[in-house]
Amino acid sequence: MIDRKKLDDNELIQSYLNGDFPSLEILINRYKDKVFTYILITVKNHHLAEDIFQDTFIKVVRSLNRGKYTDSGKFVSWVTRIAHNLIIDHYRREKNLNTYSNDGTEVDLFNSSKFSDETIEDMIIHEQILNDVRYLIDELPDDQREVVMMRHYVGLSFKEIAEQSGVSINTALGRMRYALINLRKIIESKGLVLTKI
Repeated sequence: MIDRKKLDDNELIQSYLNGDFPSLEILINRYKDKVFTYILITVKNHHLAEDIFQDTFIKVVRSLNRGKYTDSGKFVSWVTRIAHNLIIDHYRREKNLNTYSNDGTEVDLFNSSKFSDETIEDMIIHEQILNDVRYLIDELPDDQREVVMMRHYVGLSFKEIAEQSGVSINTALGRMRYALINLRKIIESKGLVLTKI
């Protein structure tokens, strides 16, 4: 019997398309944490992230069934791009639902960057910054990385982090402090710029 977990992404896709449904489950499980984290970092709302995550994999399955995935060896990038497009769609819909009136004010409300669409360049820069930060976090020691992920990506309080990690709140706070110090050092040593210019 074939050990599906040893198959690469494209082999799992082919196996699924040939009728082996558990292959798709293995493929989804392989990347679900990475994709969910990406969505959560971007939308900063756990419930919204769960909805978009679910919609992403529904779209993945439909696209696979329609033969819209080409064997490029970049399955996770393809899934992340689908998630990214769904996030943009969500915010466009939300923006269209909010209507504003310029009547009765002396200041031109619409002469504001708040109402301007984000350019493709802005989105690419934002995505690159998120990717850079994620790679930097991976360079932290395990205990510091764990605190950063739980605090900023999962949204836990320091009390919850302490309980889940089995340490005191002071230890959790200390790990976060050292994580931030180390991140600054790594950023400086690599000469990275993590802001829009």
